[in-house]
Amino acid sequence: MTQIRNIVFDSELEMKDAGLVAASAAAQVDAADQILDLGESYFEANLVVDLTAVEVADGNEKFEIEWQLSDSATFASGVVVATTLKLGDSSVTGGSADTGTGRIIQPVRNEFMDTIYRYARLYTRVAGTVGTGINYSAFLSPR
Repeated sequence: MTQIRNIVFDSELEMKDAGLVAASAAAQVDAADQILDLGESYFEANLVVDLTAVEVADGNEKFEIEWQLSDSATFASGVVVATTLKLGDSSVTGGSADTGTGRIIQPVRNEFMDTIYRYARLYTRVAGTVGTGINYSAFLSPR
């Protein structure tokens, strides 16, 4: 079993603070949509997602955490989905087991299809019969 030890938390790189998500929405920190300005050059990091609850009671709950990039500081245009974490009930995620709680570490970068994007955010898509939803926090840890 491999352990990644150099996970560093920097509040400036927080993507989502802890909280329940039961409907599709942009990730928030302190009740405001969190959009990071990564600058105009190449950036890479580990996206660290700490799951504390994932609803799978009805057998059709699907949660997708998207790493979105944009050339717009408000995400009004030019949005691309560079990476997606598929979570929830195995019948809709394509996995062989339901998603449980724990930590996910996903490498991410601000380049997609040969284009560098300055702005990044997380967006959670929710589908299925959702009562309680998913609870998670997330941050970037530089690589």
